[in-house]
Formats: sequence, structure tokens, C-alpha cells
Amino acid sequence: MASRGKSGKTFITMLLIAVVVFGLVYVGISLTSDLGKSKTEITAENADNQLNKLYKNIHVSNAEPIKGQIDIDPVSVGDSLPDIAKFPVSVEPATAHYVEIFSSTEKSGSGTDGWLNEVAQAFNQSGIEVNGNIAFVKIRSIASGTAADYIRSGKYVPDAFSPSNEYWGEMVKAQGIKTELVTKRLVGNVTGIVAKKAKYDELIDKYGSLNVKTITDAIAANELAMGYTDPFASSTGLNFLVTALATFDSSNLLGEQAVQGFEKFQANVPFIASTTLQMRDAAKTGMLDAFVMEYQSYMNAADMKGGYVFTPFGVRHDSPLYALGDLPKEKAEIIAAFAAFAAEDAYQRKAEEMGFNGHEEYMAELETVDGNTLSAAQKLWKEKKNGNKPVVAVFVADVSGSMDGEPLHRLKQSLLTGQKYLGRDNSIGFLSYANDVTINLPIGKYDTNQQSMFVGAINSLQAGGGTATFDGIVVAMKMLQEEMAVNPDVKPLIFVLSDGETNEGHSLNDIRDLIEAYRIPVYTIGYNANIQALQSISSINEAASINADTEDVVYKIGNLLNVQM
Repeated sequence: MASRGKSGKTFITMLLIAVVVFGLVYVGISLTSDLGKSKTEITAENADNQLNKLYKNIHVSNAEPIKGQIDIDPVSVGDSLPDIAKFPVSVEPATAHYVEIFSSTEKSGSGTDGWLNEVAQAFNQSGIEVNGNIAFVKIRSIASGTAADYIRSGKYVPDAFSPSNEYWGEMVKAQGIKTELVTKRLVGNVTGIVAKKAKYDELIDKYGSLNVKTITDAIAANELAMGYTDPFASSTGLNFLVTALATFDSSNLLGEQAVQGFEKFQANVPFIASTTLQMRDAAKTGMLDAFVMEYQSYMNAADMKGGYVFTPFGVRHDSPLYALGDLPKEKAEIIAAFAAFAAEDAYQRKAEEMGFNGHEEYMAELETVDGNTLSAAQKLWKEKKNGNKPVVAVFVADVSGSMDGEPLHRLKQSLLTGQKYLGRDNSIGFLSYANDVTINLPIGKYDTNQQSMFVGAINSLQAGGGTATFDGIVVAMKMLQEEMAVNPDVKPLIFVLSDGETNEGHSLNDIRDLIEAYRIPVYTIGYNANIQALQSISSINEAASINADTEDVVYKIGNLLNVQM
């Protein structure tokens, strides 16, 4: 009996030990299963469950689709441009004897970006006379692409134009605007590829050199994560586009060989920025191995020093100066006198202090490209930029009480104009939110029927109630995930149009991990907005956030949709 009792106790003891060991092993596996995984990877494994859980807490209704009257006329850039007063005059003249010059922002801004302003102020104080009158210049600071839009549309044509590079002058000339090149160079600059030092060394070891040809080869082979800027708005982006096409066929930038090469290359480009600032912000996250930037900006970016290498490409960015239209003789002479004044040694030395006049040895890789070819290249980029991955986008509109009146009016105007930029190969959906969320238009191919219902949904919006912004984003993600389950090879996007205030439903903390896990860029457009709140949403996946005021919201959104859709 004693022996049997002893063996029983032994069995129980061993059983207890086994249970404890099993428990420890199970806990150990649970605790270590996520080791080596990023937060995003861990979240992705549970993302669907988390999304469904959040979605169940939201009251979602479906609106009856309403068709609206669509406008089939092409986009009129001039109609969407704000009043020219939106763009500041950085140097004012003292008398009526002056010329107005549109200047690119890297030389007519503030601080190290204010070289041309200093030259213009000195010129205005110099007492130089033309035709018996003291001559003055007026400088308006405006990005090259935007300036070209004003001039080409005829909405506002200054006396002179100094873009970053010659391509914009060629495009203005091709539009039929009388354009006279006064000087090919006001101040020296180049654009280039900024690459992480380690990646630069890796590419040099494999390809022997770093240039746009080896960059495009490396990107096509999926060996390099690189971003560039919108070629419709950015001088650097346009330069990169043309140079990339030329690497595939320099004799015919728009030929079949160039187009096929560009498609293969573009399929592996992870990021196209709407602005240089957005590109810089994305670079700071470390997600990009390389990106494009002007040398003057690179020289003044303290965080770029040491860990990056700058390699010039394309045409030089020497700020040419053009006289526009049939100018009176006096104005033509003022422009010529100002060009000569800016070329003086004292002002060129000042330019060097501000980061200009570097890489003087660099010669342009391409001959001048005519304006019609440049416009065709932009159109090609618009058609091919997403490769074989069509975009699926959900627009999320804030119709809470705080949007009533002018904000909602501008939101509608923005979307009604912006919808013309939505590519026909893409699919879109639309929802609105206040306290609850309404799906106004389920995701569908953006054909004429879908466009008509999109317009109808926009026109039907009315404001009232609380603001459940993050509930709206959750529902948009749910719509996208359901679409991607059927069509996995698409590029998902969300556009949120709001004043940024949230007082209902889920919080950003509730959904931050979910946005990170799904890697869906959330672009935000703010109306009288809490911009910081909207920027927090967009920054999660390096998307842009637009602070849209009453004058330029339509133009800004048009540019954003042109790039992303």
C-alpha cells in the first residue's frame, strides 16, 4: 500500500511539473513570437481583427446614390488659380518705372533663399536710370511650375520670368507667349540625386558610377528605394522625368523604347512627393535610399551633411531670365540692366555664401527640349506613373456643424474641380461623416457613371452634428480592405477633407497602429483647420497635408490629385 501511495504521489508530482513546464514553454513562445518583428508587422497580423472591432462600434449608413451633371470639358488650370495676390511680392518698387519679375522660390524667399531679393533691393537703391527715369524691379516669389501655369493660361503675365531651369521657359514659348531669353543665367545651381553614403558606395561598386542611367537600372532591378517630385509643379521633378526618359532613348523621349523603359522603372518607385518639403520629410524617416534636390538646398540642409552624397543630373538650374510679351522699350531695357547688375562679382560672391554657384564644372547632359515635347512628357508621366497598379481611393468628407457655410462650400468646390484629375483607370469611393458615417458612394471604376454619382454625392452634402473624423477613416479603410480582397494588385489611398477638429468616436491613438499596418497613405486637406491634428494623421505614412485657404484650395487639391491619381 505504501509503495502504491508513493508511486501515486510521484505521478501527481510529475504531472504538476509537466503542466508547469508546458505553461512556461507556452508563455515563452507567446513572449518571444514577436521578437525580431517590427511594430508594423505585429500589427499587420491582427489588423483585420482590429479593424473589424473598431468598425462594429461605428454607426454606418448607406446613402441612395444620386447622379449629378458632369462637365466633360478638360481641366482649365486658369480657372482654378487663385488671385495673384496670394503670392507675396518680396521686393516692392518705389515708382511706376519698374518691371515685375516672377522668381522661383529658392532665390526669392527668406534667409539663404533670398539672394535675388537682396540683389533687387540693391538695384532699386542704385539709382540706375533708363530713358531718364530711375529703374526699379518688383519681385514676386512663386514656384516655377505655378508661375508657368499663370503665364500659359494668360491669367496673369508679368514682364519677366526667372524659373529654376529653362524647361519652363520652353513650355511658355510653346504656348504662343512671346518669350525672349535675356540671360541663360542669373545665378548658378544644379539639381541632383542625394543618396545615402552606404547606398552610394554599394551602387558605385556594382555599376561603376552613379548617374540617372544607373539609378534607373537599380530602381528597375528593385535595388534602390528612391523618390522624386511632381514634374507638373517641381523643376527638379520635371528635370528628373526628362532625364530618365532620355536614358532609355535619347533620340526619342516619347518613343516606344523610352516608354517601356520608363514603365519598368516607375513600377518600382515607392514615392512621388507633391512638394520638395514633403520629399524632405519622407527622407528624414529613413524610408528612402535616395531622392532629388537642388544643390543650393542641399548645401543649406545641415541634416544632409556627412551621411549623404550629391550627384548632379539633367539640365542646369541656372535661373534663366525671360522677357515676356510685347514690352515697351523702357521695360525691356530695365530687364537687361537688372540682368547685368545681378552678374556683378559682388552679388555672385554673395550667391556663393548662400549655397549657389556650386558644381560650376557640371555641364548639362541633354540638349534643350522643346516645350511641346515637355508637355507630352508630363502627360505620359500622368498616364504611366502608377505602372500597372491602378489607384483605389476613398474620399472622406467632414460634414459636421463646424463645416457649415464657407468651409463646406469650398470643400464642394475643391472636389467638383479636382474630380477632373481622377484617372479613368482608377476606382473611387466617397463617404461623409458627422456624428455617424454615411457611405455616399461605394467604390467603383471611375467611368462616366461613377463620375456622375461622385458629383451627385458631393452636391448633396449638408453640414450638421459632431465630428467623428477617425470613425470616417476607419470606414474608409474597411472599404479599401474589402476592395483589395477582390483586387489585391491596387494602390490604396485615402483623402480626408476636414477642419481637423474631432469630438466624437475613436481617437488617433485608437487607429494609429492600424494605419501603420495597412500602409495606406492618408492625405489631409484642411479648411479653417486644426492643421497640426491633420498633419499628425498624414505623417504616419508620409502623405501630404494641405492647409487650404479660401483662395488656393482648388488649385492645391488639383495638383495633389494630379500627382496621386
